[in-house]
Amino acid sequence: MSTYLVTGGAGFIGSNLVDELLRRGECVHVLDNFSTGKRDNLKTAQENFPSALHVFEGDLRDSAMIRKAMQGVDYVLHQAALPSVPRSVADPLTSHEVNSTGTLNILLAAREANAKRVVYASSSSVYGNNPVLPKHEEMPTNPLSPYAVSKLAGENYCRAFYQVYGLPTVALRYFNVFGPRQDPTSQYAAVIPKFVKGMLQGKSPVIHGDGLQSRDFTYVANVVEANLRACQSEAVGGQVCNAALGGRVTLLELVAMLNKILGTDIKPEFDAVRAGDVKHSQADGSKLHELTGFVQVVSFEEGLRRTVEWYIE
Repeated sequence: MSTYLVTGGAGFIGSNLVDELLRRGECVHVLDNFSTGKRDNLKTAQENFPSALHVFEGDLRDSAMIRKAMQGVDYVLHQAALPSVPRSVADPLTSHEVNSTGTLNILLAAREANAKRVVYASSSSVYGNNPVLPKHEEMPTNPLSPYAVSKLAGENYCRAFYQVYGLPTVALRYFNVFGPRQDPTSQYAAVIPKFVKGMLQGKSPVIHGDGLQSRDFTYVANVVEANLRACQSEAVGGQVCNAALGGRVTLLELVAMLNKILGTDIKPEFDAVRAGDVKHSQADGSKLHELTGFVQVVSFEEGLRRTVEWYIE
């Protein structure tokens, strides 16, 4: 049995990671300040694995709490962040403090604790609006929002800690992750939970732009698998890898697929393009596959169906 620290472990992706680690018989530390994460996301895990799950309530800006949560940890899955491009545009300083400085605090504590690996949750937003598709890791980065800048800073800190201190790190660039437990109510909610929740209530989904913008939507089980493979592969030290499936779905296609699953015929409404949003996003996932053996575990269509079922329940 190994011990994993999942930062942001009460959040959407983090809690899915926690569940899978516990199912595999691992010991899990969760660090979360519950600003966006939900205690209910850990309730079942706490009931079923009371001796294997340890929750530390604290902030990424609190170095003392991070060191406490890091004690005895083998692997760090650093998911915690202030998400959302619009949030970062409204408040760039806090995004920097949590995402950039917070990641530096995690790396310092991991180095001190002699952790075997830090897996950092980065973002496809670091590529910016480069028209080349699919996005590959050797492309120049061009972050267009404070959020994207903060995630790229975290990547660079990870690379520096590998090069300077020998701390094994890997950054995974997520592409539009979706699935159960994603909050549809926040003003910064991702598009799939927001669309699903609204359409279940008979409301028209609001599309910012013409609806032809496309995303490499990635069901959360695939991201969980990518994280766990990144922990075990010796080839990923100091690397940056896309964590996605390599597909591309427009928002108009997404609405059509949701209508098919729900048995509805709801038309979208259109609004102005949001500042900082990119037009198209698609990953080249070959590097992660080559370095870790990662393969898709759940398709987009199946993941969308599972997600709708979860929100209906």
